[in-house]
Amino acid sequence: MTTTRRLATVLLATIVLNVGGVATAQAGAHTSAEPAPVSAAPAVPRPEGYVPTVLVTGANRGIGLELTRQYAARGWKVIGTARKPAEAKELNALAAASDGRVVVEGLDVMDLAAIDALAQKYAGKSVDILFNNAGVTGGGANQQFAKNMHWELFDSVHRTNVVGPLKLAEAFLPNLLAGYEKKISNVSSSQGSIGTTKTGTLYIYRSSKAALNMVMVNLANQLKSKGIAVALIDPGPVDTDMMASLPKKMLRPVTTAGSDLIRITDQLTVQNTGTYWTFDGTVLPW
Repeated sequence: MTTTRRLATVLLATIVLNVGGVATAQAGAHTSAEPAPVSAAPAVPRPEGYVPTVLVTGANRGIGLELTRQYAARGWKVIGTARKPAEAKELNALAAASDGRVVVEGLDVMDLAAIDALAQKYAGKSVDILFNNAGVTGGGANQQFAKNMHWELFDSVHRTNVVGPLKLAEAFLPNLLAGYEKKISNVSSSQGSIGTTKTGTLYIYRSSKAALNMVMVNLANQLKSKGIAVALIDPGPVDTDMMASLPKKMLRPVTTAGSDLIRITDQLTVQNTGTYWTFDGTVLPW
């Protein structure tokens, strides 16, 4: 298993280096540490008939779309955001067939004013889980030191992967406090683990995920007293558009990845808040 994971990491780095432009970030494989004790969250009493709500960013494809699908199947309300909602055909179809459980909202997480506007639209309404899924890599070919570094991408990638999630947490803090789950889950990546980094590549993407980890650990510490728990979860190499060039045997089905992210989020509590997990419940080194 360890050999497979290491091979996946090498293959991922190779593939991402050949990805041009900006792609959805779905993370890489990992090197295992000891699994953390992850206990199920205690039951939270809810009013009879209460339906929990999850806000999923980047819900138009890949992991975000799968999270939306699975939460809707649970009977939850889902606010699914997309940069270009008119082009989000699968998400719109899911919403149309959901009996009102799924609502599609336009949102570019780089646009801080748009985040505030969306939060204002939902003022006074509870949000049980904020799922920060939207992310970009910047394209591996664009971040090769002393060869082809697109320095301006630091701004856009970090604004998307770090600033956006933190701003969403701030803007929707009243909604989270009004909810019953009170959780913020972040799709991180093993590529943000400094302790397991052995190659020199993906400068922009890796640093953005390491920064995401840091700001969310800070947030976990600050919000613990308010009963809000924060998770950082690496979904592993997933069979999405970004990973299309990897051998299928190295990829995890998106349905499985979605289930794993939801399972770990279910087990998130203020006791284990701020933990950096991979998909199987193993704790990754910072």
